[in-house]
Amino acid sequence: MRDLFLTFLLICVTAIWGSTFVVVQDAIEQYPVIPFLAIRFIVATITLAIVSGRQVMIWRNSLITGTGIGLVLALGYLFQTLGLRYTTPTKSGLITGLCIVLVPLCDFLCFRLTPNKVNLGVLGVSAVGMILLTGFSPTGLGLGDTLTFACAICFGLHISLLSYYAKKHNVRVLALGQMAAAGVFFSTLWILRPSPLPNNQGVWSAILITGILASAVGFTIQSYVQKRLSSIRTAVILTTEPVFAAIFGYWLAGDRLSTTQLAGGCLIVGAMLSSELLLSDKSQK
Repeated sequence: MRDLFLTFLLICVTAIWGSTFVVVQDAIEQYPVIPFLAIRFIVATITLAIVSGRQVMIWRNSLITGTGIGLVLALGYLFQTLGLRYTTPTKSGLITGLCIVLVPLCDFLCFRLTPNKVNLGVLGVSAVGMILLTGFSPTGLGLGDTLTFACAICFGLHISLLSYYAKKHNVRVLALGQMAAAGVFFSTLWILRPSPLPNNQGVWSAILITGILASAVGFTIQSYVQKRLSSIRTAVILTTEPVFAAIFGYWLAGDRLSTTQLAGGCLIVGAMLSSELLLSDKSQK
């Protein structure tokens, strides 16, 4: 029952993340990428700093660890947001989802962790669904798609690192460290190429939505969930993000999916549900 609740929480987060692809693309068409990301993560950092309070001093090691993980996250967002300039919100969401197939490799290379057969099977089905959903072909990659694939590599590593370290740290302070590292990273780049603050209400709305909901709340929940679920199980759940990206891309931006892509989306959702049922049954035996 607890695992189902954790799954529900993470699905809510992926729905928020999936909805932001269109929001972010609209914002960066009116305002530069680097300052947008800098302000976004500064907002997230301030939000979590207020909520965390004195816990920061008690869990200083969590803050330091989160800072290291946050640098990987920052690179992922840099590649993803730059990629959104040259590809559609739907394609960006779908290619980002390819990070799931990289999680087991990152687990093995970083921590020598080997997934079990159930996890591999479910992940394999998810990967097939992702391929169908993206219509992925190396020969068809444009600049935006290539940048987004680099983002997927960073996000796969981020999931692996977070699953390993979240079990040992305070999740709120760990999330604060990630947001602070990303904020400092992008603020440094902003200083090197300065630009004024945005004067557009739509850009500020996008910053507040992504800074507070998608970043501060979203990554705190992800850290909380990954403290209790494995990296591969988390990756399977996160495959719903491109599904939500496609839904919101259709609803808000008019993107359309083919029958094959819809079948891929169904495979992803089916794999996630199978994962929950199989792993729940296994834990009860």
